[in-house]
Amino acid sequence: MIQKKLKQSIHEIIFEADTPMGKLFDIVLLVAIILSVVIVILDSVAPLNEKYGLFFLSVEWVLTILFTVEYVLRIYSVKKPSKYIFSFYGIIDFLAILPTYLSLFVVGSHFLMIIRILRLMRVFRVLKLARYVNAAKSLRVAFNNSKAKIVVFLEFVIALVVIMGSIMYLVEGPENGFTNIPVSIYWAIVTVTTVGYGDIAPHTVFGQALASLLMIVGYAIIAVPTGIISGEIIMGSNKKKQSTQVCQNCLFEDHDFDAKYCKKCGEEL
Repeated sequence: MIQKKLKQSIHEIIFEADTPMGKLFDIVLLVAIILSVVIVILDSVAPLNEKYGLFFLSVEWVLTILFTVEYVLRIYSVKKPSKYIFSFYGIIDFLAILPTYLSLFVVGSHFLMIIRILRLMRVFRVLKLARYVNAAKSLRVAFNNSKAKIVVFLEFVIALVVIMGSIMYLVEGPENGFTNIPVSIYWAIVTVTTVGYGDIAPHTVFGQALASLLMIVGYAIIAVPTGIISGEIIMGSNKKKQSTQVCQNCLFEDHDFDAKYCKKCGEEL
């Protein structure tokens, strides 16, 4: 009974943010994540590494131990540890601490480059930031709800650049740099996205007119997905308020604010 209560208490603190301790834990973890990412970035600057390398290493180990304790407590506090271990964030949490420990075993001057590559994996910690930002959940839901519309939109864009690229190949021809249809499609993509590298450009009057039309269409195309996702975000903000409760059994977290049981597995929250 005591162990069950302890697990529930740890679970509420680590996985949820509707208690003072839960909020404090999230704030401390946020600061630690940001600090760890900053350390990785600064450590990649050679002059800073030479001067403060030992300090960076010490901070890195302190943070690694902190993240390791967090990882172990997350496994301990859930009813089905494998659910968390093999979840997206579980894998990210594991990747966040793995390289530092691997550096203890991968030694030798010819392995230094491998260690340097492994150290870059610690930047995965920045992905954990999304877990503690409420807006991230709204954005994720908006993207999911917009998938069908975005797919249709992308189909239209693909058809447009293929058609325009093929036309430009016929109009301009190899003598003006449009050597084949794939190259012409590449030009159409660069033009419609308003990137405009300038490595290929139309020279005929008709080609320039088509390019001008494609540029104007490009501005409208950029606005479409923004409008679709923004509309879904606005609709989502008007829906029923969501809680920060995370099911201890299945780790499902999109519960209504007044929910007492998990809508996925029925576990009491």
